[in-house]
Amino acid sequence: MWSWILLFSILGVTVFWYSRKQPFPEISGFFAAILLITAAILWMATGAPRGGGNELAPAYISTFIGGCAVIYGVIKMSVSDDDVIVAPFGGILFCIGSITLLTERWDEAGQMEQIGSFILASILVALEIYLVFRGLIIGVQGISWSKSGLRQISRGLIHGDNGAIAHFERSWDMDKQWINAMSHSALALIYEKENDEQSRKEHVTELEKIGGWEAVDNSWIEAIRKHLELN
Repeated sequence: MWSWILLFSILGVTVFWYSRKQPFPEISGFFAAILLITAAILWMATGAPRGGGNELAPAYISTFIGGCAVIYGVIKMSVSDDDVIVAPFGGILFCIGSITLLTERWDEAGQMEQIGSFILASILVALEIYLVFRGLIIGVQGISWSKSGLRQISRGLIHGDNGAIAHFERSWDMDKQWINAMSHSALALIYEKENDEQSRKEHVTELEKIGGWEAVDNSWIEAIRKHLELN
């Protein structure tokens, strides 16, 4: 039981630490809270009068939470581009829980069942390697920082490490110049609002290199101007 408590605790703290470096920290932060709460529940279960109950219960919990996290995380990572943390760390839980359940009756299983379990475990590990590569190595996409930059403007957070300017300055994507155009236009409008003519000209110059204002959708420009006027 204590090994499971340690696993949930370490993953919870790690996910929480990584969440602070994400454009939308509340997504992985909520997952971190679930992991830490689960660790606390398992810890309380060790002090129950009847003991911890079913020894495989933590493995089932790990598989369930990990599986749900992978599904949710993949959607956030591949569809909405909001988070790259939940899927790989959920995959770790899912792999450990599933493989634990698969190996529980390894000695009693027949040869074909053992082969099937080994193949399934190998597939799970391979998928987890992909999730780690896609999420933790490739990292956050530029569009995510661009979206969070707009949200920070709407909140009135312009400066600082977690301000709109810092988020837009992390949103560069050499393969998708339209994202760069959105970021340069947003930064130009922000500096125009702040009467920083030198910084505004720098971003306008960069914007002109990739198509100018015509390369930016009017709805994006209108959204930036609207939120800036409200601050």
